[in-house]
Amino acid sequence: MAPTLPLLLALVALVIPGPGGAQVSIHPIEASLLMGASMQVNCSSSCTEDLDLGLETQWPKREVESGPRWKLFELSDIEEDSKPLCFETCGSIQSSASATINLYSFPERVELDPLPTWQQVGKNLTLRCLVDGGTPRHRLSVMLLREEEVLYRQPVDVDPKNPKEITATVLVSRDDHEANFSCRTELDLRSQGLALFTNVSMTRQLRAFDLPVTIPKLDTSDLLEVGTKQKVHCSLEGLFPASEAQISLELGGHTLTSKSTNHRDLVSAMALVEVTSELEGTQQLLCVLKLADQTLRAERILSIYSFPAPALTLSQPNVSEGSQVTVSCQARGGAQVVNLTDVQHRSSSPKVQCPLSDVQPRPPSPKVQCTLTATAEDNERLFSCSAALNVAGQVLFKTRTLELQVLYGPYLDESDCRTNWPWEVGTQQTLKCEARGNPPPTLKCSRKGDGAPLPIGVVKSVTWAMNGTYVCHAESSHGNVTRDVFLMVYTETNLTLIIILVTMLVIVLIITAAMYFYNRQRKIKIYKLQRAQEEAMKLKAQAPPP
Repeated sequence: MAPTLPLLLALVALVIPGPGGAQVSIHPIEASLLMGASMQVNCSSSCTEDLDLGLETQWPKREVESGPRWKLFELSDIEEDSKPLCFETCGSIQSSASATINLYSFPERVELDPLPTWQQVGKNLTLRCLVDGGTPRHRLSVMLLREEEVLYRQPVDVDPKNPKEITATVLVSRDDHEANFSCRTELDLRSQGLALFTNVSMTRQLRAFDLPVTIPKLDTSDLLEVGTKQKVHCSLEGLFPASEAQISLELGGHTLTSKSTNHRDLVSAMALVEVTSELEGTQQLLCVLKLADQTLRAERILSIYSFPAPALTLSQPNVSEGSQVTVSCQARGGAQVVNLTDVQHRSSSPKVQCPLSDVQPRPPSPKVQCTLTATAEDNERLFSCSAALNVAGQVLFKTRTLELQVLYGPYLDESDCRTNWPWEVGTQQTLKCEARGNPPPTLKCSRKGDGAPLPIGVVKSVTWAMNGTYVCHAESSHGNVTRDVFLMVYTETNLTLIIILVTMLVIVLIITAAMYFYNRQRKIKIYKLQRAQEEAMKLKAQAPPP
């Protein structure tokens, strides 16, 4: 809306001499007036005779006041530049005086064309401003602005009856995002003693965006198993403004609940997919990113499968030693058993040949089983069954293990508890005996005769009183067993004597054995010689006489 403008009225009247020295004058002689406004014009004369005084103009007028030699007129609805004329008739002589009225007006319309909803960075943006009206045109100019920066300036030099269109091209950058653009006119009347008048269009805000040439990146496995939870992640870097981007994830046509992150020029979304049996098969995973009027998509084809672990069973998980046990492994869901092995065995060479790791591989099949006779060595034997499933050209494996418990014993052999324990008197010694069996047996040792106990696994100071024969008794719910243990307490001297006696005994035994073998061989030779002589005599007796 144009501001109210002051009127510039010249204070010097135009005086035109009349006859006999009479003068007619007009006030003001020059005025700058807003188009359509009103003004007062004063006509006066110095005539002393009969006076006829008036004002000639094309605009509506009315006489406001008058005196003997002056009249004040009001002109209204002045629409063009004009020159009103004061005239007089002084006697028979006519004279006149004129004034100049210069009109000005503000543009009726200063309008910047609407900007596109979004403008891509690096593309040219055309700004168009329409200016309608405004005079005088030679003092009117128009500017295109970005905030307060002048992008383009041009004078408006066409007919005011014809609208003026001003255009300018701007190469859009990221800095232009949310920048305000406007169009402004300037009517410069300072040379006429007025001011510089401006009209501004409605501000238009630009929204700029930038997208990389790449599509969003989808990160997830191509194979999803029913009953699991799988993270799905989609991201795109290098876009602007990331805060305005919308990103979503879809699986099988259903939108996933995801958490999106917008940071600087990166936008990402993460969803935790609960894989159900309804999704089994081939499904499309889609990442959709929307920014401005652009939509980017990335997709992956996922294979969703069901692969239960193989069923590994024992005919009897807890068996007594010597019982028959059947190990069975069955694959499910279209899978095949590819391996049935024992991953842990106490014996390096098992007694029972079962189709496990020690047998040649067989073709895959849905079910594999074998039977073995349980021994003590099979206790805590760990069986393993592996099944394979082909999913979209990839072979997947699942393994299940199962432990066999064999009830046996108790056993108390030489390896478990030595028979002879020579202990030197005064030393610190420990009886190390351990019975084998499942369930684990209890073991106690006591001396024959008086039943004095001998602690097992406890450090004891050796005394002469500990000498003797002990009975070690192992017992469990599966049975019991005993073993005699000889504890011989000695001193260093006794030990030397014992060694000598043992050495002499060994020598005597060696000599006795040598003499025995020598006599035996001698007797064998004699026996063979006698047999040969007897055979010769028989042959001689059977020969015919000469």
